[in-house]
Amino acid sequence: MARVIDAILAINPSAKVVTRGSNIDTIEIDWLEGTATISKKDIQTKLTELNNQEAADAAAKETNKASGKAKLKSGDALTDAEIDALFG
Repeated sequence: MARVIDAILAINPSAKVVTRGSNIDTIEIDWLEGTATISKKDIQTKLTELNNQEAADAAAKETNKASGKAKLKSGDALTDAEIDALFG
């Protein structure tokens, strides 16, 4: 699960911030060294996007595992994604 700092850095990779707390509704964010403020709404949008991507990546990995196992059993060639899912 993505954290608030992950979302901030995804929006602005050079952001200098200090965060206190983890809940987007109550978190305190200090923007340092002239870092432009990012609205909590924009941070929440990016958090949702990152979490959705993590879920999609996990689902794709599970699909590739299942597909890879079936291909191993049948003797078919595996894709690179299936190999990574099965063997890391």
